[in-house]
Amino acid sequence: MNTIFIAGHARLPSGMAAQSIYETLTITAEIDKKYGVIVAAGCTLATDHGKSFVQQLLRGHSLQDGIDKPVEILKSHYLGKAGNALASALKDLYKQYVVLCENTSERTS
Repeated sequence: MNTIFIAGHARLPSGMAAQSIYETLTITAEIDKKYGVIVAAGCTLATDHGKSFVQQLLRGHSLQDGIDKPVEILKSHYLGKAGNALASALKDLYKQYVVLCENTSERTS
């Protein structure tokens, strides 16, 4: 298999529909191992439309280029109440990716 699956988590703001279901917001991503490109993404927003929108925003970005641009795009296009939580979860996902890459490079050295 040429992809990996990573999740990032963040607290949801109070008063959101998703908060009645989940305490935290999660962004998941299937990522190409070689190039770090997000092949597919998902999140625990309450609506299918929101989940699909986040998927469209994130798909195609390479985590090898860092996380600043995807976070900027997310913040400028997703204007819902969960925007900051989504950005935090995405940053957490990126941290997981960096740790994985560091561990992988240590094993191949």
